Amino acid sequence: MGLRNPRWNLNSPKILFYVLGLYCLCPISLQAQLIPKKDSTAIVSFADKFVFKLNIDTQTDTYLFQDRLGGPDFRLAPNNNYSLFLSLDYQFLGLSLGFSPTFFSGNKDDDLKGESSFTDFRFRVAIGQWVQGFQYAKIKGYYVENTGDYLSDWVEGQDPYIQLNNLSNTKIGMSTSYVFNPNFSFRNVLYQTEWQKKSAGSLIPTLFYSYDIFDVALENFESDERSVPIRLSLGYYYTWVINDNWFFAPHIAPSLGVRFSWDTTNLDGNTLKENNTYFTRNLEGGLQLGYASRRLIFGAGFVFDVNWYSENTTATLENNKIYALVYVGYRINAPKFLTKAYSKIEEKLGL
Repeated sequence: MGLRNPRWNLNSPKILFYVLGLYCLCPISLQAQLIPKKDSTAIVSFADKFVFKLNIDTQTDTYLFQDRLGGPDFRLAPNNNYSLFLSLDYQFLGLSLGFSPTFFSGNKDDDLKGESSFTDFRFRVAIGQWVQGFQYAKIKGYYVENTGDYLSDWVEGQDPYIQLNNLSNTKIGMSTSYVFNPNFSFRNVLYQTEWQKKSAGSLIPTLFYSYDIFDVALENFESDERSVPIRLSLGYYYTWVINDNWFFAPHIAPSLGVRFSWDTTNLDGNTLKENNTYFTRNLEGGLQLGYASRRLIFGAGFVFDVNWYSENTTATLENNKIYALVYVGYRINAPKFLTKAYSKIEEKLGL
């Protein structure tokens, strides 16, 4: 984010993008021949039903700038303590919309922390053991959590935090996942379009790639950073079926990646442009306790997602997401006209 003296500079990422293109296209073209059969006693599919789900979580997108020379850290966070997601899944398609409603009390203290907005739209395609995800997310409005380190007479709970109302973070991203074990239901853990009946686990590698925009406009300072982060995650998921209806699902997913960055900074009319490349590290994991039946689904979980890299020899940037969530959903029969239409499409395409 505009800091200088990067440790690595790679000037030709074209080959990497060609490899990514092949990685994404091959699964689609070969899918019809490579789908192993699932054990119907291990997984019950509800793909032919509408699955409606409501999810509430405490997810916040925080940034930590650590000064290795002993100076104070710089911690940024949006004023969104609670987020609400509404989702709908049918057959191999699913979509969800997330936002931060003002009726939650934790999203109302604008006088102290400033106003923040949050939008998250996701679309997914799940065919066989492949899951392809698409995401558009934007957060605008941050405040400095450790304002007391910069204002000596600042009183917490009384004085407003340092606010960056024009700081925004936009992500246009995709992910490609493959489930190695056909008798493990990734969809039971994430989307509840299936019901895991027997305990099982699976290695699930996932490739994440996105186009990110991080910009801020102050009185005499403007910064616009465009970046393309790419990382490969080697995750392991397990679902322990406690009885016919309850399950416990932990997972852990370390990853490594590369981040290409193009930064334009304008300070008092002077423009500086930098192109940098960083190697990134990420650790994501969580626990989920859920209830599943033929109609009703609900559960709760805990998730952590930490991403960090060195901007130079004296500074490190961390992007942290640590949150709890609860969800409830219901499955209903799809209209007959839609079921018939899908059956015809399925027959023609051989899905």
